[in-house]
Amino acid sequence: MIRFRIQELMADKQFAEGRTITVTEVAGATGISRVTLSRMLNQRGYVTGSDTIDALCEYFKCPIEKVAEYIPAPKMPEPPKKSVKDTKSAGTSQVKGERRTPSRSTKR
Repeated sequence: MIRFRIQELMADKQFAEGRTITVTEVAGATGISRVTLSRMLNQRGYVTGSDTIDALCEYFKCPIEKVAEYIPAPKMPEPPKKSVKDTKSAGTSQVKGERRTPSRSTKR
């Protein structure tokens, strides 16, 4: 999964410049819509184009590694495998050659 580090970059820029940096300001300076920036900030795994990432790199004056980072997805545990013994015991316990018929109720 790709995680965007816009929040951290905004905080660094605020500290360096000694003023508040808003999403609206970043949107105006980069040409990226506020909706897109909000999604990048809040939605895990949000997908965007390289032109958006390029605009953020230019605005924050930083390499792409500072804008986005790769986070490996957690491995899902494999379901337990059934043994041969488990699959044999799941069948019926009929005697070979014997046919089982459903019991009929005598009540009518």
